[in-house]
Amino acid sequence: MRKPTFALAVVMQRRSTQNRWQSEVWEPWGVVPGYATDGEPRILVEGDGMSQWLYPGFTLVLHKDETEGYYLNVSAPEPRVFVLWRMDEERGVPLDVTASFNEGSRWLDGGHSVDSVAMPPEIFAWVGEYVESNYRPEPKKRIKPRSFMNPKDRAAG
Repeated sequence: MRKPTFALAVVMQRRSTQNRWQSEVWEPWGVVPGYATDGEPRILVEGDGMSQWLYPGFTLVLHKDETEGYYLNVSAPEPRVFVLWRMDEERGVPLDVTASFNEGSRWLDGGHSVDSVAMPPEIFAWVGEYVESNYRPEPKKRIKPRSFMNPKDRAAG
């Protein structure tokens, strides 16, 4: 069974800072939906103290075991696309993308550089449709309050 995929490109931004220890900052700036072309990164904008680079060839893949993470993301006030990236010599380079809040959190917990960018409407509609078709919340299990237990059982729990 094929997993749903969505082609996109990542835009990374470099901007100058007024910090004596760090002269510039790299960060994900956005994603371009439907950008399926592979190829080399290229400069989109170069200006006074700022440049933006387009990194084509990324694929957002939806996995059944991440549906809760997609649900948490699309139901948030500002849905995001999470970008895993690293510094490669003097440039910030994206490595992977996800729409799962949980997967983005795991990347961050693993010590990776992860930033989020606004989720474009096309991706929001696509992920939202997937969530509606596949997400079934786990039924909540009622936990019996300890005060209703026999005192002998409380000590054992």
